[in-house]
Amino acid sequence: MTTTDLIAQERSKFIKLKAQENGFDFCGISRADFLEAEAPRLENWLNRNHNGAMAYMANHFDKRLDPRKLVDGAKSVISVLLNYYPEERLPEGKDDLKISKYAYGKDYHFVLKEKLGALLTSIREEIGDVDARIFVDSAPVMDKAWAAKSGLGWVGKHSNLLNRDMGSFFFIGEIICDLELAYDGATGDYCGTCTRCVDACPTDAITEAYVVDGSKCISYYTIELKEAIPTDVRGKFENWIFGCDICQDVCPWNRFSKTNTTPEFSIQPGMTDLSANDWAEITEEVFREVFRKSPLKRTKFEGLKRNIEFVRPDK
Repeated sequence: MTTTDLIAQERSKFIKLKAQENGFDFCGISRADFLEAEAPRLENWLNRNHNGAMAYMANHFDKRLDPRKLVDGAKSVISVLLNYYPEERLPEGKDDLKISKYAYGKDYHFVLKEKLGALLTSIREEIGDVDARIFVDSAPVMDKAWAAKSGLGWVGKHSNLLNRDMGSFFFIGEIICDLELAYDGATGDYCGTCTRCVDACPTDAITEAYVVDGSKCISYYTIELKEAIPTDVRGKFENWIFGCDICQDVCPWNRFSKTNTTPEFSIQPGMTDLSANDWAEITEEVFREVFRKSPLKRTKFEGLKRNIEFVRPDK
């Protein structure tokens, strides 16, 4: 082993230790190069208009596939996972209005960026000048592909990253940098013959194993789509008004989910007190107060009201 290899190994060991100290559940590293296998899949996905009204998904095609176009001289992609599985769940009975578990707490963009910023500071203090950028859904980065290449799991049939130790309730973030590091290998695919996620999707958004038509996903309808929700999917939302966890909830690997250890992901004050009728009668003032630091603010008050009226047209 050369001196360069030893230095790369020591640096990688240090980065993973610091990632753990900053609260990340997993950290993996891969070489920053062209995502050759993902290129035709992405092109086909876009050609089939699976991005729907998400026009931005078609932008910066080359940058999505090559991190060296995002950071000059990039050599490594450091991927991290941060568990958000809640200690307690909001009611999800037949008559309850439901929101995705990722939206229970503080907006993850801020939480991950702060933790990644602390990690990058530690790296620079230890190693010196490092050219790097932090990414949390903030640029055209294929985060699940990089996490899989870094050995943090595999992309399941529902298109979410699955980890054998803790399932799929994770946020993903990256640091793309110009450091030469020791690289992790990808894991295997452990979905086997299971099709629970495919079978459970009420809008048939998972058109085939590993292919999700984003324009049919409940999360797309309730968050990304800014216009009226098509009437042909009325009655299929199972009362989800922001996001959807169905494909994750039915996944056998999520029996290994563990309660997160990030205080910011605790249920926002006031959210547990909202009954289905309270959701239906929510005012803009209450919305702004309760969801001030929440991912729910993304859909805006008008969007949330639209979603509620769509699943409960009789109220």
